[in-house]
Amino acid sequence: MNIADLRKSYEKAELSESASHADPLQQFQQWLQEAISGELPEPNAMTVATVGSDLRPSTRVVLIKGFDERGIVWYTNFESRKGRELAGNPFAALQFHWVELERVVRIEGRVEKVSDEESDTYFHSRPLDSRIGAWASPQSQVIDSRTVLVTNAAKYGAQFLLNPPRPPHWGGFRLMPDGWEFWQGRKSRLHDRLRYLKQADGGWLRERLAP
Repeated sequence: MNIADLRKSYEKAELSESASHADPLQQFQQWLQEAISGELPEPNAMTVATVGSDLRPSTRVVLIKGFDERGIVWYTNFESRKGRELAGNPFAALQFHWVELERVVRIEGRVEKVSDEESDTYFHSRPLDSRIGAWASPQSQVIDSRTVLVTNAAKYGAQFLLNPPRPPHWGGFRLMPDGWEFWQGRKSRLHDRLRYLKQADGGWLRERLAP
């Protein structure tokens, strides 16, 4: 098989100015709901891109845990690579790719930590194993073997029993969008791309990009 010969014709839908929302958050909510209703695999999965002090970009996949007019929220270890990079450069890009719907959403903006109250509320809603895992995993650090994780999980499980507190190094980030792009695959590679840029008055400029 020649990988260069792999092709697909995108013909499921279209994205027009007249049929899209003037507010990108409403457009995102509609598309996310359609991905969930369509029972796509992990419709809440998104790629997070950050840039470190060495100017090298890095990406990873996380799960969106909330969104509203303030921004897009996910939770992680603040001492992970992405946490350290966001501490030094508080800007990031997110991407959702719903393959079955032939759609991509890209979001860019500044990132801040959510409040302690928000992080506490979400942390205590997680399954017990996940709460213990937040203590057990020194995320992004080199470890000798998986035994380190298993040993740590057993230690913190015995220490905290059924009520582990939220680790001080774990919590939420919120990306506050200043730019959105909605991509809908179209036939002959003449895809639809609508970009929304935040304006000084808080409104959004919607414009079409060439594919």
